[in-house]
Amino acid sequence: MRKTLLLFVALLFSMGLILAACGGATDNGEDTNAEGNEAGQETEENGAEEGNAEDSADEGDGNAEAGGTVTLAYVAWDSEIASHHVLQKVLEDEGYEVELLAVDNGPMWAGVADGSADATAAAWLPATHEAQYEEFGDQVVDLGPNLEGAKIGMVVPEYVEIDSIEEVNENADQFNGEIVGIEPGAGVMAATEAAIEEYDMTDMELLQSSSAGMAAELQKRYEAEEWVAVTGWTPHWKFSKFDLKYLEDPLGVYGEAEAIHTIVREGLEEDMPRVYQILDNFSWEAADMEAVMLEIEDGADPEEAAANWVEANQDKVAEWLAE
Repeated sequence: MRKTLLLFVALLFSMGLILAACGGATDNGEDTNAEGNEAGQETEENGAEEGNAEDSADEGDGNAEAGGTVTLAYVAWDSEIASHHVLQKVLEDEGYEVELLAVDNGPMWAGVADGSADATAAAWLPATHEAQYEEFGDQVVDLGPNLEGAKIGMVVPEYVEIDSIEEVNENADQFNGEIVGIEPGAGVMAATEAAIEEYDMTDMELLQSSSAGMAAELQKRYEAEEWVAVTGWTPHWKFSKFDLKYLEDPLGVYGEAEAIHTIVREGLEEDMPRVYQILDNFSWEAADMEAVMLEIEDGADPEEAAANWVEANQDKVAEWLAE
Protein backbone atom coordinates (compact mmCIF):
# COMPACT_ATOMS: atom_id res chain seq x y z
CA MET A 1 0.00 0.00 0.00
CA ARG A 2 2.83 2.33 0.91
CA LYS A 3 4.64 1.53 -2.37
CA THR A 4 1.50 2.20 -4.36
CA LEU A 5 1.10 5.62 -2.75
CA LEU A 6 4.70 6.61 -3.53
CA LEU A 7 4.35 5.56 -7.16
CA PHE A 8 1.19 7.65 -7.48
CA VAL A 9 2.90 10.74 -6.05
CA ALA A 10 5.88 10.28 -8.39
CA LEU A 11 3.53 9.97 -11.35
CA LEU A 12 1.76 13.22 -10.44
CA PHE A 13 5.10 15.03 -10.08
CA SER A 14 6.26 13.87 -13.52
CA MET A 15 3.04 15.00 -15.16
CA GLY A 16 3.44 18.43 -13.53
CA LEU A 17 6.90 18.83 -15.03
CA ILE A 18 5.64 17.87 -18.48
CA LEU A 19 2.75 20.36 -18.30
CA ALA A 20 5.05 23.13 -17.10
CA ALA A 21 7.42 22.50 -20.00
CA CYS A 22 4.59 22.59 -22.50
CA GLY A 23 3.26 25.80 -21.03
CA GLY A 24 6.67 27.42 -21.26
CA ALA A 25 7.08 26.36 -24.87
CA THR A 26 3.70 27.86 -25.70
CA ASP A 27 4.57 31.15 -24.04
CA ASN A 28 7.89 31.33 -25.87
CA GLY A 29 6.21 30.55 -29.16
CA GLU A 30 3.70 33.34 -28.67
CA ASP A 31 6.46 35.78 -27.78
CA THR A 32 8.47 34.75 -30.84
CA ASN A 33 5.48 35.13 -33.13
CA ALA A 34 4.66 38.56 -31.67
CA GLU A 35 8.22 39.73 -32.13
CA GLY A 36 8.20 38.41 -35.67
CA ASN A 37 4.95 40.21 -36.43
CA GLU A 38 6.21 43.47 -34.95
CA ALA A 39 9.43 43.21 -36.93
CA GLY A 40 7.47 42.51 -40.08
CA GLN A 41 5.20 45.45 -39.48
CA GLU A 42 8.17 47.74 -38.84
CA THR A 43 9.83 46.53 -42.04
CA GLU A 44 6.67 47.19 -44.04
CA GLU A 45 6.22 50.61 -42.47
CA ASN A 46 9.84 51.54 -43.11
CA GLY A 47 9.54 50.33 -46.67
CA ALA A 48 6.39 52.36 -47.19
CA GLU A 49 8.01 55.47 -45.70
CA GLU A 50 11.08 55.05 -47.89
CA GLY A 51 8.89 54.51 -50.94
CA ASN A 52 6.86 57.63 -50.16
CA ALA A 53 10.02 59.61 -49.63
CA GLU A 54 11.37 58.43 -52.98
CA ASP A 55 8.07 59.30 -54.68
CA SER A 56 8.12 62.75 -53.09
CA ALA A 57 11.67 63.28 -54.19
CA ASP A 58 10.80 62.25 -57.73
CA GLU A 59 7.82 64.57 -57.76
CA GLY A 60 9.95 67.38 -56.37
CA ASP A 61 12.51 66.93 -59.12
CA GLY A 62 9.79 67.03 -61.76
CA ASN A 63 8.23 70.20 -60.39
CA ALA A 64 11.44 72.03 -59.51
CA GLU A 65 11.41 74.20 -62.63
CA ALA A 66 7.66 74.85 -62.54
CA GLY A 67 7.95 76.14 -59.00
CA GLY A 68 10.91 78.37 -59.78
CA THR A 69 11.25 82.12 -60.01
CA VAL A 70 11.99 83.84 -63.31
CA THR A 71 13.53 87.32 -63.21
CA LEU A 72 12.89 89.52 -66.25
CA ALA A 73 14.72 92.85 -66.61
CA TYR A 74 13.47 95.59 -68.91
CA VAL A 75 13.78 99.29 -69.67
CA ALA A 76 10.75 101.21 -68.38
CA TRP A 77 9.57 102.29 -71.82
CA ASP A 78 5.89 101.92 -72.62
CA SER A 79 6.70 99.30 -75.25
CA GLU A 80 8.73 97.17 -72.84
CA ILE A 81 6.25 97.55 -69.99
CA ALA A 82 3.68 96.03 -72.34
CA SER A 83 5.81 93.11 -73.54
CA HIS A 84 7.15 92.12 -70.13
CA HIS A 85 3.78 92.17 -68.41
CA VAL A 86 2.44 89.93 -71.16
CA LEU A 87 5.36 87.55 -70.64
CA GLN A 88 4.80 87.68 -66.89
CA LYS A 89 1.16 86.65 -67.35
CA VAL A 90 2.04 83.79 -69.69
CA LEU A 91 4.78 82.42 -67.43
CA GLU A 92 2.65 82.74 -64.31
CA ASP A 93 -0.12 80.80 -66.03
CA GLU A 94 2.48 78.07 -66.60
CA GLY A 95 3.23 77.88 -62.88
CA TYR A 96 6.22 80.18 -62.47
CA GLU A 97 6.73 83.08 -60.12
CA VAL A 98 7.89 86.07 -62.15
CA GLU A 99 9.87 89.04 -60.84
CA LEU A 100 9.99 92.14 -63.06
CA LEU A 101 12.92 94.55 -62.74
CA ALA A 102 12.55 97.98 -64.39
CA VAL A 103 16.06 99.36 -64.93
CA ASP A 104 18.11 101.45 -67.37
CA ASN A 105 19.75 100.01 -70.49
CA GLY A 106 23.16 99.35 -68.96
CA PRO A 107 21.96 97.54 -65.83
CA MET A 108 19.49 95.53 -67.91
CA TRP A 109 22.23 94.08 -70.08
CA ALA A 110 24.65 93.73 -67.16
CA GLY A 111 22.01 91.89 -65.12
CA VAL A 112 21.46 89.26 -67.80
CA ALA A 113 25.22 88.97 -68.34
CA ASP A 114 26.01 88.36 -64.66
CA GLY A 115 22.97 86.13 -64.08
CA SER A 116 21.12 88.39 -61.63
CA ALA A 117 18.37 88.51 -64.28
CA ASP A 118 17.31 85.49 -66.30
CA ALA A 119 16.28 87.34 -69.45
CA THR A 120 15.03 90.47 -71.15
CA ALA A 121 12.82 90.88 -74.21
CA ALA A 122 13.88 94.53 -74.60
CA ALA A 123 17.15 94.42 -76.54
CA TRP A 124 16.88 96.90 -79.45
CA LEU A 125 19.37 95.91 -82.13
CA PRO A 126 21.49 96.64 -84.01
CA ALA A 127 21.64 100.41 -83.35
CA THR A 128 19.84 101.44 -80.17
CA HIS A 129 21.69 99.05 -77.87
CA GLU A 130 24.82 98.79 -79.99
CA ALA A 131 27.12 99.89 -77.16
CA GLN A 132 25.60 97.44 -74.70
CA TYR A 133 25.80 94.60 -77.21
CA GLU A 134 29.47 95.31 -77.81
CA GLU A 135 30.12 95.20 -74.05
CA PHE A 136 27.94 92.25 -73.04
CA GLY A 137 27.07 90.39 -76.25
CA ASP A 138 29.56 87.57 -75.66
CA GLN A 139 28.23 87.02 -72.11
CA VAL A 140 24.57 86.42 -73.01
CA VAL A 141 22.53 84.21 -75.35
CA ASP A 142 20.69 86.07 -78.12
CA LEU A 143 17.45 84.25 -79.01
CA GLY A 144 16.81 86.58 -81.93
CA PRO A 145 13.99 89.04 -82.68
CA ASN A 146 10.67 88.92 -80.88
CA LEU A 147 9.41 91.92 -82.92
CA GLU A 148 10.52 93.14 -86.35
CA GLY A 149 10.26 96.61 -87.84
CA ALA A 150 11.14 98.68 -84.79
CA LYS A 151 12.42 102.20 -85.42
CA ILE A 152 13.81 105.23 -83.61
CA GLY A 153 14.06 108.85 -84.72
CA MET A 154 12.97 112.44 -84.21
CA VAL A 155 9.18 112.73 -84.18
CA VAL A 156 6.91 115.75 -84.69
CA PRO A 157 3.16 116.26 -85.22
CA GLU A 158 1.94 116.13 -88.82
CA TYR A 159 0.93 119.79 -88.63
CA VAL A 160 4.59 120.84 -88.18
CA GLU A 161 5.56 122.35 -91.51
CA ILE A 162 8.96 120.74 -91.97
CA ASP A 163 9.85 117.20 -93.05
CA SER A 164 13.58 116.81 -92.39
CA ILE A 165 15.96 117.04 -89.43
CA GLU A 166 18.02 119.38 -91.60
CA GLU A 167 15.29 122.02 -91.14
CA VAL A 168 15.03 121.85 -87.34
CA ASN A 169 17.72 124.31 -86.33
CA GLU A 170 16.51 127.08 -88.64
CA ASN A 171 13.11 126.73 -86.94
CA ALA A 172 14.50 126.52 -83.41
CA ASP A 173 12.24 129.32 -82.15
CA GLN A 174 9.15 127.38 -83.19
CA PHE A 175 10.35 124.43 -81.07
CA ASN A 176 11.34 126.68 -78.13
CA GLY A 177 14.90 125.48 -78.78
CA GLU A 178 14.01 122.06 -77.29
CA ILE A 179 13.86 118.42 -78.27
CA VAL A 180 11.95 116.55 -75.56
CA GLY A 181 13.80 113.37 -74.62
CA ILE A 182 13.49 110.46 -72.22
CA GLU A 183 15.85 108.84 -69.72
CA PRO A 184 19.57 109.64 -70.05
CA GLY A 185 21.53 106.67 -71.32
CA ALA A 186 18.76 105.42 -73.62
CA GLY A 187 19.92 104.57 -77.13
CA VAL A 188 17.53 107.04 -78.74
CA MET A 189 18.98 109.77 -76.51
CA ALA A 190 22.53 108.96 -77.63
CA ALA A 191 21.38 108.98 -81.25
CA THR A 192 19.67 112.35 -80.79
CA GLU A 193 22.78 113.84 -79.23
CA ALA A 194 24.68 112.61 -82.28
CA ALA A 195 22.01 114.12 -84.56
CA ILE A 196 22.36 117.53 -82.85
CA GLU A 197 26.07 117.41 -83.60
CA GLU A 198 25.86 115.96 -87.11
CA TYR A 199 23.15 118.38 -88.23
CA ASP A 200 24.81 121.32 -86.46
CA MET A 201 21.73 122.12 -84.37
CA THR A 202 23.49 124.73 -82.28
CA ASP A 203 20.24 126.38 -81.22
CA MET A 204 18.58 123.19 -80.00
CA GLU A 205 18.88 121.48 -76.62
CA LEU A 206 17.99 117.88 -75.77
CA LEU A 207 15.88 117.75 -72.58
CA GLN A 208 16.21 114.73 -70.30
CA SER A 209 12.94 113.35 -69.02
CA SER A 210 11.28 109.93 -69.00
CA SER A 211 9.12 107.98 -71.41
CA ALA A 212 6.01 109.07 -69.51
CA GLY A 213 7.27 112.65 -69.20
CA MET A 214 7.98 112.86 -72.92
CA ALA A 215 4.50 111.55 -73.76
CA ALA A 216 2.85 114.01 -71.38
CA GLU A 217 4.72 116.97 -72.88
CA LEU A 218 3.90 115.78 -76.39
CA GLN A 219 0.20 115.54 -75.55
CA LYS A 220 0.12 118.99 -73.94
CA ARG A 221 1.75 120.71 -76.91
CA TYR A 222 -0.16 118.64 -79.44
CA GLU A 223 -3.51 119.62 -77.95
CA ALA A 224 -2.38 123.29 -78.09
CA GLU A 225 -1.19 122.74 -81.70
CA GLU A 226 2.28 123.96 -80.77
CA TRP A 227 5.39 122.78 -82.57
CA VAL A 228 7.17 120.07 -80.61
CA ALA A 229 9.96 117.60 -81.40
CA VAL A 230 10.44 114.46 -79.32
CA THR A 231 12.65 111.40 -79.27
CA GLY A 232 10.42 108.70 -80.74
CA TRP A 233 10.31 105.01 -81.44
CA THR A 234 7.99 102.45 -82.93
CA PRO A 235 6.08 100.56 -81.60
CA HIS A 236 4.50 103.18 -79.34
CA TRP A 237 0.92 104.05 -78.49
CA LYS A 238 1.46 107.73 -79.37
CA PHE A 239 1.25 106.88 -83.07
CA SER A 240 -2.23 105.45 -82.50
CA LYS A 241 -3.39 108.39 -80.40
CA PHE A 242 -1.80 111.33 -82.27
CA ASP A 243 -1.15 112.17 -85.92
CA LEU A 244 2.65 112.09 -85.98
CA LYS A 245 5.55 111.66 -88.39
CA TYR A 246 9.26 110.90 -88.31
CA LEU A 247 11.46 113.65 -89.67
CA GLU A 248 13.61 112.46 -92.54
CA ASP A 249 17.19 111.60 -91.55
CA PRO A 250 19.31 112.00 -94.71
CA LEU A 251 22.56 111.43 -92.81
CA GLY A 252 21.27 108.17 -91.35
CA VAL A 253 22.16 109.09 -87.78
CA TYR A 254 19.27 107.08 -86.31
CA GLY A 255 20.03 104.01 -88.40
CA GLU A 256 17.71 101.75 -90.32
CA ALA A 257 14.78 99.68 -89.09
CA GLU A 258 15.58 97.62 -86.02
CA ALA A 259 14.32 94.54 -84.26
CA ILE A 260 13.63 93.93 -80.58
CA HIS A 261 15.52 90.84 -79.42
CA THR A 262 15.13 88.46 -76.51
CA ILE A 263 18.37 87.74 -74.67
CA VAL A 264 18.85 85.28 -71.81
CA ARG A 265 21.57 84.44 -69.36
CA GLU A 266 24.04 81.66 -70.06
CA GLY A 267 22.87 78.39 -68.52
CA LEU A 268 19.14 79.18 -68.61
CA GLU A 269 18.47 76.44 -71.16
CA GLU A 270 19.96 73.85 -68.81
CA ASP A 271 18.47 75.27 -65.60
CA MET A 272 14.96 76.07 -66.85
CA PRO A 273 14.46 74.46 -70.27
CA ARG A 274 10.71 75.16 -70.35
CA VAL A 275 11.19 78.88 -69.63
CA TYR A 276 13.94 79.01 -72.26
CA GLN A 277 11.61 77.42 -74.80
CA ILE A 278 8.77 79.86 -74.13
CA LEU A 279 11.10 82.85 -74.39
CA ASP A 280 12.60 81.44 -77.57
CA ASN A 281 9.09 81.06 -79.07
CA PHE A 282 7.95 84.54 -78.00
CA SER A 283 7.20 86.70 -81.05
CA TRP A 284 4.48 89.21 -81.92
CA GLU A 285 3.63 92.18 -84.13
CA ALA A 286 3.84 95.92 -83.51
CA ALA A 287 0.03 96.09 -83.53
CA ASP A 288 -0.09 93.55 -80.67
CA MET A 289 2.30 95.56 -78.55
CA GLU A 290 0.56 98.85 -79.32
CA ALA A 291 -2.82 97.40 -78.31
CA VAL A 292 -1.48 96.62 -74.82
CA MET A 293 0.32 99.98 -74.60
CA LEU A 294 -2.79 101.95 -75.58
CA GLU A 295 -4.97 100.16 -73.00
CA ILE A 296 -2.42 101.04 -70.32
CA GLU A 297 -2.33 104.65 -71.51
CA ASP A 298 -6.13 104.76 -71.31
CA GLY A 299 -5.97 103.89 -67.61
CA ALA A 300 -5.67 100.11 -67.25
CA ASP A 301 -3.06 98.61 -64.96
CA PRO A 302 -0.29 96.85 -66.92
CA GLU A 303 -1.31 93.53 -65.35
CA GLU A 304 -4.93 94.02 -66.42
CA ALA A 305 -4.02 95.07 -69.96
CA ALA A 306 -1.66 92.11 -70.32
CA ALA A 307 -4.27 89.66 -69.04
CA ASN A 308 -6.86 91.05 -71.45
CA TRP A 309 -4.50 90.68 -74.39
CA VAL A 310 -3.55 87.12 -73.43
CA GLU A 311 -7.20 86.12 -73.09
CA ALA A 312 -8.05 87.62 -76.48
CA ASN A 313 -5.04 86.07 -78.27
CA GLN A 314 -4.96 82.46 -77.13
CA ASP A 315 -3.92 81.19 -80.58
CA LYS A 316 -0.77 83.30 -80.54
CA VAL A 317 0.00 82.40 -76.91
CA ALA A 318 -0.40 78.71 -77.81
CA GLU A 319 2.40 79.15 -80.35
CA TRP A 320 4.68 80.45 -77.60
CA LEU A 321 3.81 77.46 -75.41
CA ALA A 322 4.34 74.85 -78.13
CA GLU A 323 7.00 72.27 -77.28
